[in-house]
Amino acid sequence: MSWLIKRLSAVFAALLAGGLLGWLLGLALRAPLLVGVMGSAAAVLAVGVFDGLRGRRLMRWLRGSQSSDAPRDGGFWGELGYRVERAVRLREKTIESERRRLEQFLSAIEASPNGVMMLDESSRIDWCSAVSAEHFGLDPQSDRLQRVTNLVRSPAFVAYLQDGRFAEAVVFPAPDGHRSLSVVVRPYGDGMRLVLSQDVTERERADAMRRDFVANVSHEIRTPLTVLAGFVETMAQLPLTEVERRRVLVLMGQQTQRMQALVGDLLTLAQLEGSPRPAADRWLDLSALLRRAVADAMALSAGRHAVVVSGDGDFEVAASESELFSAVANLLNNAVRYTPEGGRIELAWRGRDDGGLDLSVADTGPGIAREHLPRVTERFYRVDGSRSRDTGGTGLGLSIVKHVIQRHGGEIDIQSELGRGATFKLVLPSLRVRRKPTASPDVTAAAAVVVH
Repeated sequence: MSWLIKRLSAVFAALLAGGLLGWLLGLALRAPLLVGVMGSAAAVLAVGVFDGLRGRRLMRWLRGSQSSDAPRDGGFWGELGYRVERAVRLREKTIESERRRLEQFLSAIEASPNGVMMLDESSRIDWCSAVSAEHFGLDPQSDRLQRVTNLVRSPAFVAYLQDGRFAEAVVFPAPDGHRSLSVVVRPYGDGMRLVLSQDVTERERADAMRRDFVANVSHEIRTPLTVLAGFVETMAQLPLTEVERRRVLVLMGQQTQRMQALVGDLLTLAQLEGSPRPAADRWLDLSALLRRAVADAMALSAGRHAVVVSGDGDFEVAASESELFSAVANLLNNAVRYTPEGGRIELAWRGRDDGGLDLSVADTGPGIAREHLPRVTERFYRVDGSRSRDTGGTGLGLSIVKHVIQRHGGEIDIQSELGRGATFKLVLPSLRVRRKPTASPDVTAAAAVVVH
């Protein structure tokens, strides 16, 4: 209210000053009243013009971007400019604060491993995260305001979106055809919908592997149990000669050993998957471990193969002795089982340029077709099922080898061709390998040792 009093005071002062000056001038012109009125009018007009100029400056500032300060005039227009400028600055701060909060919110959504898409009441894309764009094959910028059903043509997704019942998620192949997506829709606001997507490819694959694993274990155990049950029934119901009885007992013993081997390998896999990684500071002598594995392979071979051992130095490895021995023994035993009599099996190791270690087992067996190589380390995967059972394998050996080497930070590389044998190479990282400062006398260096 003070600005109004000041404004009225300024007008009254102008009237008084103009009238007084006009009256004084009118005395000289002998028309004091007329000239006094004219002086007052001129003073009020001058105040009005001056006031209009200040108002015009304020209007010009209001029509602009308001990035500069408002005109610093006194009186009514100065007060008005100050209050408008303060309101504008407060609005700008509020908008900036909301913008930052929105950016933080969208950044948090972008950090999520799941996809988020916002649809308006007409199913047009209002916003989508980079993960959602990747899931559905969209462009976050150019595809905005497009109907999602025009861009994502999966029948399962379209039917799910149009049905309007979103209690359960829907799973369907991603547009790229290489992944499976789980999508759930949540309504919000006035007809708006939130589309949440998740890549469940690995989960679907794990579920399939789990189902196959249970089915394979059931099959592998059922077979020897069926054989044992048949033999027990035979011995209980039929009069057998001593020779027949012994033969049946031998076969029953073989099936029992097969089940024991299967259960043992299953327990080994469970232990590998459920235990922490081996420590990287417990060093063991690689040569001693390899000698034990070679001795077991020679006992299994019983002189039917030439076993060649060669290496380029003496090493220590930071590993679990039982796990690494199991991996090497599995590779050597597989080589013995699958290599025909008179064949050659070679165990070799050499240091890598990066400080790691290559440990390989090669044989002259029948080899593996190229299409089977990516899957031979899967549980129960058999290139030739009947032949694998004849050799006494459980179908879990290479899976155990793969788990062991991966737990030590390494990898397994398999090279093979039909009719030309196979080479299984374990690669240990430099973190787990070091050369011994002095070589023991019985260590194999550059020369190869051939054991028949």
